[in-house]
Amino acid sequence: MNYLKDFQNLDSECVAIAGGKGASLGEMTQAGIPVPSGFVILSESFEKFLADTDLNIEINSILSKVNVKEMHTIENASEKIQALILSANMPSDIATEILKNYQKLGSKFVAVRSSATSEDSASAAWAGQLDTFLNTIEENLLENVQKCWASLFTPRAIFYRFELLERGKTQISTEDHISVAVVIQKMIQSEKSGIAFSVHPVTQDKNQLIIEAGFGLGEAIVSGSVTPDSYVVSKEDLKIIDINISEQSRALYKKENGGNEWRDLGEEGKRQVLSEKEIIELSELIIKIEKHYGFPCDIEWAFENGEFFITQSRPITTLKNNK
Repeated sequence: MNYLKDFQNLDSECVAIAGGKGASLGEMTQAGIPVPSGFVILSESFEKFLADTDLNIEINSILSKVNVKEMHTIENASEKIQALILSANMPSDIATEILKNYQKLGSKFVAVRSSATSEDSASAAWAGQLDTFLNTIEENLLENVQKCWASLFTPRAIFYRFELLERGKTQISTEDHISVAVVIQKMIQSEKSGIAFSVHPVTQDKNQLIIEAGFGLGEAIVSGSVTPDSYVVSKEDLKIIDINISEQSRALYKKENGGNEWRDLGEEGKRQVLSEKEIIELSELIIKIEKHYGFPCDIEWAFENGEFFITQSRPITTLKNNK
């Protein structure tokens, strides 16, 4: 059984085994987009974990008692299922492979990201529903992988699973269901980071892209904890149409021994995050990604030591007439 695959061996056809996030990172790696190196713990590893521990039987039994109209039944199911997953022992062959490939990355700190096999498509907006752990070190790597597996059963994710069932898109059993892969990726210690949309999601002007930028790690922007700068760029002639600077009082950075911490920015937080040259450089990258995929993209990016890296790309799901 294949437990893992490097990004170089994955592409957009691999959503069923690598999830939306893993497949996208593989596709971009193969297309020459600057993606931090990494690998995906495939959904088969999660299935083996469930089978070896007999958890699949218990999970199906718990899910069968959920009444989607009674929130407490969803919360009870979530609590029970997550506790079962977190307390079970990971099969030793999977654990060995994960640690071996982590060491090959040559990076003490890694990002551990959930990647649901129904994720990041226009019809299944799982983004943000499952867990991510930044600045993970070897000592808590396997624990964070199990936390990502468990996050497939948060109350919100269980509710969404039943929503899909009502629309006839999936089953609730763990045999023919939504599964989860886990991305392990070299951690970029971003001085600046943010998100970008290759089509402006508000004006829906296909010739405008928008970049949102903040200091420190991107999780602060994704979670809505800080208000980022925003820059609007015309795609045809790469001209900056609008710059909106937002003062940022604090930023999220790596702690010395793993995990993250907030730090006050002081005067630095008042200045523009990206220079005009950097805005244009990132815009060229965003246009390249959109051209590769052939549809408008929602992108997460990071900047370290003078280089841009792309940590995620998925379709924009909010545009009118977006196929």
